[in-house]
This record gives sequence, structure tokens and C-alpha cells, in this order.
Amino acid sequence: MTNKNRAMLVGSIGAGKSTLTNALLERKAEAVKTQALIFNKWIVDTPGEYTENPFFYKNIMATALEVTHVLYLQDATKQKTIFPPGFSTGINKLPIGVVTKCDSEKADIDAAIKQLKRVIPKGPIVLTSSVTGKGLQEIRHLVKCNTMQEMQKYAESISEEVIIFL
Repeated sequence: MTNKNRAMLVGSIGAGKSTLTNALLERKAEAVKTQALIFNKWIVDTPGEYTENPFFYKNIMATALEVTHVLYLQDATKQKTIFPPGFSTGINKLPIGVVTKCDSEKADIDAAIKQLKRVIPKGPIVLTSSVTGKGLQEIRHLVKCNTMQEMQKYAESISEEVIIFL
């Protein structure tokens, strides 16, 4: 990444934030449980507890001051979401919905998209797999965008099998 844009990843414990971070940065490291904020080049990895426990929302809000984009991760293998409806509207940063683990045989991608639509009223949702690399290049490109219009124009140029724009 050559520009100054930076993305924060938020999602439940086990949603794949650290695995996605490693994949986006092309690192072969084993993902380990994130205990605190980790700033990596253009990505901020957050502990799942920050999103699962409303007591920690202030940490998300404070960290959001340091980023341009927030990636809201929804694990395609989980039936529930931890995000309250409209959660992204409380953070004045460009939102990107990310469905993780799309390659899993347990994945319910349609349910994950439906859950993210409640979190992000407008913006892209990217279907990803850190194993196969699906969606990674698209996320990198979206984080380089500086406006919702730029993200929409890019999303509309990509297959709906990877990006859906709300």
C-alpha cells in the first residue's frame, strides 16, 4: 500500500481477523489469538472482545480515529452476528463488509450477507477465503479508495461472486 489509508478489522472471536490480516499482508504466520490492538502496515487487527462486549466499544471508537476504513467481518460458518443493527453508522469511516471462510463446507454465505446488510446500510461486501485467496485483492483495492463513490465504481467493475455493493 502506497497511500496513507489504513483499515481496522472488527468481528467476533474466531471470525478470522488475524488470519485475514496475515493473508492480506502475504505473511505465512500462524494466526494466534489477538489480545490487544496490533498495528501492521496498513491494517489494525482488534481483539474479538472489542466487538463482542459493548463495554469495549469505546476502544473501537478511539481506534477508528487512526483509520480510514473499517472491515466488518462475518464468519460464514456462524449463524449469529455480534454486531447490533446499523453498527457501522456509528463509526464515521468507510465500511467494508467481509464474509470470511467462504470456502468452508459449513459456510452459509447468503445468511452471512444478510447479517452484514443489517450492519452496513451502504457499501461493499466482499466474499473471502484466506485459504484460496478469494477476495483479498479486492479488499486491498477497496482500502485504497478514498470515497464511497470510488468503492462503488470499483465494486461495479468486479464480479458479484466476489463483491456485492449495497
